[in-house]
Amino acid sequence: MNRWSVRLACIVVCVLAFPFTCPAPLVYRPGEGWVYEPVGGGKWIRTRAQDQLEVAQTAFDKKDYSTAFKAARRTIKVWRLSDYAPKAQYLLGRCYEAEHQDERAFREYQRLLEKYPKVENYQEVLTRQFEIANRFLAGQWFRLWGYIPFFPSMDRTAGMYEKLIKNGPFSEVAPQAQMNIGAAREKQVSFFNRVDPFHEAVKAYETAADRYRENKTVAAEALFKAGHAYYKQAQKAEYDQSVAGQAIATFSDFMVLYPGDSRAQEAQKMIGELKTEQARGSFEIARFYEKKRRWDGARTYYNDVVNILRTEPGSPYAEAAKKRIDAINKRAETRTARK
Repeated sequence: MNRWSVRLACIVVCVLAFPFTCPAPLVYRPGEGWVYEPVGGGKWIRTRAQDQLEVAQTAFDKKDYSTAFKAARRTIKVWRLSDYAPKAQYLLGRCYEAEHQDERAFREYQRLLEKYPKVENYQEVLTRQFEIANRFLAGQWFRLWGYIPFFPSMDRTAGMYEKLIKNGPFSEVAPQAQMNIGAAREKQVSFFNRVDPFHEAVKAYETAADRYRENKTVAAEALFKAGHAYYKQAQKAEYDQSVAGQAIATFSDFMVLYPGDSRAQEAQKMIGELKTEQARGSFEIARFYEKKRRWDGARTYYNDVVNILRTEPGSPYAEAAKKRIDAINKRAETRTARK
């Protein structure tokens, strides 16, 4: 027992005789709580909001983003209702963006616009959000917990554009942001979505064409891309006649509304392809009915082929359908004569 008492006394003497500095002290500050503060690391702290923001801005200009972030965050926490809080919030986003943490930067910019809607550089912040979303649209990977790369996500990218448009539906970047929602939806993989991404893309383009109809350039492009999204949807493995009809109708509207557009010829070409595919589908159904000797059904679908291709003179399907209609009619006349 005495031996352990002696050892304990020696340890206490050594600790007191050789003091050392704590490498990771915790400091309590009103309004911030307990924070880690390395030795000598509190030099950036100021007692006035203006001075604290100046520290943040100076550090940011020197590319000392760690200090800039801490100083800006402290400005917001301690003086959140001051006139300096919006600029500090803006600097948080700039710091994250400079460190290539785009998703976090976007969120900080979003907080800025939501908490301080009258911030003087509102348009600049929207533009920064737009540029961040564009990087993700181009294929930049999102990150888990802000650090681990975790694949691109067109759904989350579209969500960014939607927030941006909600922030400023008629801002300078809003029309293209709405168009980019459609582009993001087109890039989505159908297997992982309950709703066909092309359907969502069409909705985005139609919204752009309607909301920004006064902007002829945007409206024309939106209507054309809506038709093209329908066109691509119709070209999927299982051909959908109704989607083809919607594509044809959209392209037709585009050509009527914007007859001088350079894409009118391309739209006409795709209409021809869609009509040919529609006719092919009806022709195959007609042949099926004919083989089953169901003459009325066969005649109906052969007529459908002729009607679909009435503006496509010389089409092989149309000519073949007319011949089959004549043959069916002659057969019917022969049977009637025999009776």
